[in-house]
Amino acid sequence: MGFVMAIAPVVIIGGIVVFVLTRLKLKYNQGTLGKKKSKNAQYLLDSLIPIGMLFGCAIGVILGIFLPVFLHLTVSLGAGLGFLFGYIAYEIYSKKEFVIDK
Repeated sequence: MGFVMAIAPVVIIGGIVVFVLTRLKLKYNQGTLGKKKSKNAQYLLDSLIPIGMLFGCAIGVILGIFLPVFLHLTVSLGAGLGFLFGYIAYEIYSKKEFVIDK
């Protein structure tokens, strides 16, 4: 049982990382990566995946404090799920066009 608990996060997070990196590589090769007109919007777009990982780690630490599971399990799963949610936010934000009326 301990072996499964040690290997399961690696397999789950590995699958998520391979999926996200494959999708980003495909978008890069097709030339369809998200581009924004303003510099600040582009910085935010480029930072969504790392920000998702940071929030995932923080949530993992908080859950690890209150739940009776290993901290390394919750932090690694939190970072992996944050990576996935950051990618989803990247996809959503890269497709949005904001029009500001002056």
